[in-house]
Amino acid sequence: MQQELLLNIIPFDPPKGKQKFAFYKQKQADYYPVFKDDLQGLLDDKLSALELLELNKLYTDFQPAKEGAIELEIDLSVSYRFANHYYRFLIRDYFMGIADIIHQNFTSETEVWFHDKDKSNAKYNVYNQFTVKVQHARVTDKPEIVLSYDGTTKVFAKPVSEIYNFNTNLYNWIVCNGILYKWKFRPQEVINMPDKCFPVLSNDIKPHLEIAHDVPNLTNRYPRYLNVLQDFYTKYFDNDTFRNLIPISSNGFYKPIAEQYRVISSTSNDLLYSGNRTGKEPKKDFKSKGPYQLPQKPSNFKFFFIYQQSDKAGAVTELYKYLNSGWKDDRFPFPKMQDYIKVPFELDISKNVEFDTVQNAVTAVKNAVKNAEWLPDTQYMALFVNPVPKLEKDEARKNIYYKIKEILLYEGVLSQVIKSEHLYKNGKPNSYFNTFLPHIEIAMLAKLGGVPWRLNRPTNNELIVGVGAFYSVTRKTRFVGSAFCFNNEGMFKGFDCFKGNDTVSLAGSIREAVAKFIAVNYTASRLVIHFYKDIGKKELEPILRTLHTLGLNIPVIVVTINKTESKELLGFDLKDGNNLMPYSGTIVKVGKSEYLLFNNTRYDATAKPAQKEYHFPVKIALSSTVEGMLDDMNLVEQLIDQVYQFSRMYWKSTNQQSLPVTIKYPEMVAEIYPYFQHDKLPDFGRESLWFL
Repeated sequence: MQQELLLNIIPFDPPKGKQKFAFYKQKQADYYPVFKDDLQGLLDDKLSALELLELNKLYTDFQPAKEGAIELEIDLSVSYRFANHYYRFLIRDYFMGIADIIHQNFTSETEVWFHDKDKSNAKYNVYNQFTVKVQHARVTDKPEIVLSYDGTTKVFAKPVSEIYNFNTNLYNWIVCNGILYKWKFRPQEVINMPDKCFPVLSNDIKPHLEIAHDVPNLTNRYPRYLNVLQDFYTKYFDNDTFRNLIPISSNGFYKPIAEQYRVISSTSNDLLYSGNRTGKEPKKDFKSKGPYQLPQKPSNFKFFFIYQQSDKAGAVTELYKYLNSGWKDDRFPFPKMQDYIKVPFELDISKNVEFDTVQNAVTAVKNAVKNAEWLPDTQYMALFVNPVPKLEKDEARKNIYYKIKEILLYEGVLSQVIKSEHLYKNGKPNSYFNTFLPHIEIAMLAKLGGVPWRLNRPTNNELIVGVGAFYSVTRKTRFVGSAFCFNNEGMFKGFDCFKGNDTVSLAGSIREAVAKFIAVNYTASRLVIHFYKDIGKKELEPILRTLHTLGLNIPVIVVTINKTESKELLGFDLKDGNNLMPYSGTIVKVGKSEYLLFNNTRYDATAKPAQKEYHFPVKIALSSTVEGMLDDMNLVEQLIDQVYQFSRMYWKSTNQQSLPVTIKYPEMVAEIYPYFQHDKLPDFGRESLWFL
């Protein structure tokens, strides 16, 4: 499969020879801090040993020396860490007066926003948002600019001085005179100008200001993003003024050579179904090939409904018909549940729970479960037809989902939740509900302990643990973490999750969970940890330290996966001029131990991905407890191949995912578990995929 890749990276040549720069010990307004280590030994003959020991950082305005300056002659091709500071200064200075809004983000890179008049209106202004990042020789042997398009942002058209009776705790970012400020940390001069401060419209703010949420554009983003990036390059980079500051390549965006990327073997797309039959795409294959493995224990399964009285004749009746008899349609029929997932749909109507109002739902379920007589050797699953709409604003009404889920889980009852509005709306059934049924029934099979499909790879003693660390979505605790255990075939072996008010305690819980997995799987020859974090760098340190010092006598490899599909680093296949998405399984080296992985359904030249399957790449970083282990590119490819294959083990849907279940599942638990009243999961909850 031939490709011509293009990355959103622009190399440039550093200035030749040495240049003079002035530094100061005292912090001054608008001066840039530079850590002494970024000057890489240049201060040794300028300061005494004691002064160097006490010094943490210096400050510069990149201007000619003034009184009290420490002058240094610096070769920017050698002192590249300082050079990056200088290039960032030049970029920010260049865009002052050009960009409508400018901001230095938390990694010190430059964000520039440009007003889109065509998309703006009287209520808000829309801005196209870009990040201009500087890095040194990550992909080429030169300094590089990474130009990323971050989408659009809306800013309210009225200043905060004209927004009345508003909860100001909802403000996060504001724009004042073309500069972006955090509301909590805005300086006094900005506080004094409320008539010049315009709030950035986050999703939390929009409903309160009667602004509709954005409707996601699910069409292929590759052509849109490349057009926007090329337009930016033409307007702002491809000119003498910018090249006099930073001499970027006249070739524009970088095209990696063949040695810098490879494509995973097509056999990595293979999945095993019933009777060891193989297929690549569950949404096409599962119906004809059947589940790989049916639930082994217990011997019997029974189902019952939980619903609001007003939904009984409509939504509940329709759901029963679909599961019991299938979807009757001349063009798009769908089989009954027993024929699709091979599990009998046996209803126990004596367990049904009916409530009259949403306010009474939790009490009704609690009482019914408390008084129920559960048959032995039988797994029950509740089908909860949730009357609360997706766009409900009332938190108490929304939270019945979590409360009912928790009550059932701690009683050993599984649950599948379906919104009543998806089943029945405006007095009639949803004519497209047949598109929901495959996803719902696959999830039900997995929750019951079945294996819809598995990876087609030879068994070995490798243990794969997915670890996630997140900020809690509730105020009961600050952090939530989880650890999921799998074998190398992608078979789920159990998990645990935990809450903590600091990441030191969270790290301890993660260590304990991993140790338990190792104890049960004591023959493991290697531990591979797939790690995803959604917390700050400083808070992350105890967890990373724990992962790298588990004290095991087997190699430990940590694969850090950037969950947010990479917009920062992108690749385009120019050979496919219409769609531009690289082939699935394409790996591009973008740093010492960093890689982009394209994970989609473009398996070959004849593939026709659906619009929502044009996934952006994920970014992967590798580290190991064994020095030099990751110099073996065959091992690196195996590890990335594993990430690639584990994305195919997602059992909440038949749709192709771009992220592996090792990080997808921890994230799903993190969205539910913080709402639970209990501090620990029951044993039953650690052994099933109840959260799907």
